[in-house]
Amino acid sequence: MTKTVHFGAREVPIEDKQGLVDDVFHSVAHRYDLMNDLMSFGLHRAWKDALVTAVDPPKNSRFALLDIAGGTGDVAFRVVQRGGAQTRATVCDINADMLEVGRERAVARSLDNAITFAEANAEALPFADKSFDAVTIAFGIRNVPRIEQALAEAYRVLRIGGKFACLEFSAVDVPGLDRLYDFYSFNVIPLLGRAVTGDAESYRYLVESIRRFPSPQAFAAMMRGAGFCRAAFRSMSGGIVTLHSGWRL
Repeated sequence: MTKTVHFGAREVPIEDKQGLVDDVFHSVAHRYDLMNDLMSFGLHRAWKDALVTAVDPPKNSRFALLDIAGGTGDVAFRVVQRGGAQTRATVCDINADMLEVGRERAVARSLDNAITFAEANAEALPFADKSFDAVTIAFGIRNVPRIEQALAEAYRVLRIGGKFACLEFSAVDVPGLDRLYDFYSFNVIPLLGRAVTGDAESYRYLVESIRRFPSPQAFAAMMRGAGFCRAAFRSMSGGIVTLHSGWRL
């Protein structure tokens, strides 16, 4: 029997999901950051700042970050700027169009000497064991077909004492806000996607994929299953987003 996995609201063969996700981000790459600002009313910036605070790169000390599915560079830019001259970041993403946007943005910010961009699959990272001080992924883990495998790879490339931090959308837990959020997500975001990127379906998938992602408790259990210690999570903005963290000890 063919193993299936969710792609938004529908089930697809697991080997097909990565290509479908790739098509989504090819379509929206050049307007991705603008759409993040519009969809979240700019809140994604505060969420990413919270992620960087959780990583806490030391000032003026050697520090290596791997940002998975971080194509346009947002998280890597923040970590490098927070850590200083000896902080280095590697951004990996399976989508070449997203990486090209990230490279252009890095050059514009004079950060191209501190940040490396690599086309790579989260399920099979092309990096040595224990090679990074921190691993991050922001709003990307739900797009991975085999989440457990991606978590195992993140654990593998972390140094002993290294931290994993993950931002992902979650279930709103404020009465009243949940209905408003559902209406906005399913009715407004696809229309916004069509107006800004010419692609409503990609944003319909992104909204649907949020509803299929495991609960914070279930994802924390998946992290522990991958080997992470002290797996924890913190809800933000009424449960719209959850910040997950764990350590390799």
